[in-house]
Amino acid sequence: MIRINGKKCLKCAGCVGICPVNALTLKDEIKCSEDCTDCGICVDFCPVAAISLESE
Repeated sequence: MIRINGKKCLKCAGCVGICPVNALTLKDEIKCSEDCTDCGICVDFCPVAAISLESE
């Protein structure tokens, strides 16, 4: 699963648009659903490194 650092996040919603499984949403903050496949595309896309992959 991904982890989103709310203090770093600019809420630009780029990750929402690039997610291939539509697992990310933006309302007041970025949220990740259980549909996330841990592909890491959002991690690489984030311009401020606010998203990271969490190892279980």
